[in-house]
Parts: sequence; C-alpha cells; structure tokens
Amino acid sequence: MVTVERSITVDRPADEVLRYLADFGHTVEWDPGTESCARLDGGPVAEGARWLNVSRFRGRRTELSYRLDRYEADRLVFVGANRTVTATDDITVRARAGRTVVDYRARLQFKGLARVAGPFLRPAFERLADEVAERLPRVLDTL
Repeated sequence: MVTVERSITVDRPADEVLRYLADFGHTVEWDPGTESCARLDGGPVAEGARWLNVSRFRGRRTELSYRLDRYEADRLVFVGANRTVTATDDITVRARAGRTVVDYRARLQFKGLARVAGPFLRPAFERLADEVAERLPRVLDTL
C-alpha cells in the first residue's frame, strides 16, 4: 500500500471548497494525472455518486470507477477501483484563521502482482501529490 498526504491552505470559504471538491469531475482541473473524469450517473452530487476517471501515470493510461463514499460537512471520501488497484481519496476541509485548510490523503492498495510494484511507485506518487498541492490553490483561486 502507498499513502501520500498533503495539507493545502487556500483563500476560499471552506463550504465553497468542499462543494467544488465533492464533484470528482473537477479532478481534470487540479489533478495533473487526470485526462478525463465523467459522471456515470445523474442527479445531485451526493453519497453514492459515481465517475469514470481516466488518468495517465508513468506513461500508462488507467481507468478507475470512483464512488463518493462519504459526504460530510467537512469530509469527502472517494473510492476508486479497477483490477489492479483500489484508490481511496480522503479529503478534509476546515476553516482556520480566515482561510481554508484542505488535508488530502490518497491511499493506493494494489492487488495481485501489482502489490510487488507498490513500494517502488511511492516516489512517483509523492511527486504527483506535490503537483496537486501546487495546482489546487491556483484552481480554487479562480472560482
């Protein structure tokens, strides 16, 4: 398993940030690895909403079906899966001193033979997390 975490401070209201991040389709704007992310169902964004995320990581294209597992006043949990990995994105959003702190934790649980590669992929996931931490504040500033 690989876990990466970042704490990101932004100058937007916490409730606005949470609503934006709750729509996983926005990952194309703030996650440099995401090529597309399409909603698979309709209606309001709520627990149970689903997306198909297409990403490129280390030159390989991968698709994960994501589900919004938890939607709370200050926390979002998305779980995505395919045949080689289960990815859990756990996002906490809280107001602090007139700003908003986004705590982002991505946990990747590899399956089958991919489990062997997991530890070797950590540096690449850390770089990707750094890129997210750099890009997300810029995107949120344009809301």
